[in-house]
Amino acid sequence: MPKLKLGIPKGSLQDATVQLFARAGFNIYVSSRSYFPSIDDPEIECMLIRAQEMARYVSDGVLDAGLTGQDWIAEHEAGDGKTGVLESIADLIYAKQSFGKVRWVLAAPEDSNIRSAKDLEGKTVATELVRATHAYFKKQGVNVNVEFSWGATEVKPPTLCDAIVEVTETGSSLRANRLRIIDTLMESNTQLIANKTALADSWKKTKLENLALLLKAAIEAQGRVGIMLNVRRQDLSKILSLLPALQRPTISALSDDEWVAVNTIIEERTVRDLIPKLKAAQAQGIVEYPLNKIVL
Repeated sequence: MPKLKLGIPKGSLQDATVQLFARAGFNIYVSSRSYFPSIDDPEIECMLIRAQEMARYVSDGVLDAGLTGQDWIAEHEAGDGKTGVLESIADLIYAKQSFGKVRWVLAAPEDSNIRSAKDLEGKTVATELVRATHAYFKKQGVNVNVEFSWGATEVKPPTLCDAIVEVTETGSSLRANRLRIIDTLMESNTQLIANKTALADSWKKTKLENLALLLKAAIEAQGRVGIMLNVRRQDLSKILSLLPALQRPTISALSDDEWVAVNTIIEERTVRDLIPKLKAAQAQGIVEYPLNKIVL
C-alpha cells in the first residue's frame, strides 16, 4: 500500500492541528513518548516536526508534505533553501489560539525613544526569525545586529537587546511586557506544503488534494452552525429578511401546502439574537445543529 509521509507541526500549533484534522475526519493519536503519531488512515504516515524545520524536511524529500507557517517557509527560503522545490497545496488560516493569522512584529520598550526601524541603526534586535529579520532591515537600509533568541524573547529588552521581532496573535504578551509595536514584518498563517517530487506522483497528488479539501472544509465550518425551521408561506418573506445565509437558504415544500421548511447556515455568534426574532416572526420547529465541514 502506498504511503503519504506527512509532517505534523510539533509545539504551539500541534494541538490546533490535531483538532483541525479531527474535524476533517482524521483522528491523530499523539504519544508523549513517540515522534510518530498514529492516524486512522492507513495511507498516511505522520511524523512530528517543529514548524521551524518543516520546510527543510519537505524540501529535502524526507517528508512528502507537511504543515507549517508562511513565516518559516520564508525563513527557510531566505537561507540555504532551494526556491521552487516547495508548493503550497492549501492556505489554512488557523493558529494556536484562534482561526486567524499571526503577525511578526518589530517591538521596543514603551519608554524607549525607538519609534521606527531607522532608530535601531547599530543596535541589537533579538528574534527567532533571524533570516527574515535580516532581510527586513536590509530592505529598510538599516544596519543592526540580529541575535537568535531561544525563547522568552519579550523579556529581553532593554537589558539584553534594544528591540525584538516576535510573533503575536493578540498583542497581549507584548503589552504585558511593556513593549510597543513599531512595525509589522509579515503576516503568516499555516500552509499545507508539498515537495514537487511527491506531487509528480499522481496517487500522492490526489491524496493531498483530497486532504486539503477536507481541511479547508473543516475551517469553513468553524464558528458556523446550521439552522432549520418551519414557516407559513405567508410569513416566508419576513423570515428570509432575518436570515444571513452563507449562500441562499434552502426552501422545501412540506406535506401541508401552507407550510415550508427553511434550512440555512449562519454564524454561531448570531444565534442567540436570531432565534427569538424568528420565533416572533411565527417560525416553528426551530432546530440549531453543529457543522463539521462546509465544502464550497
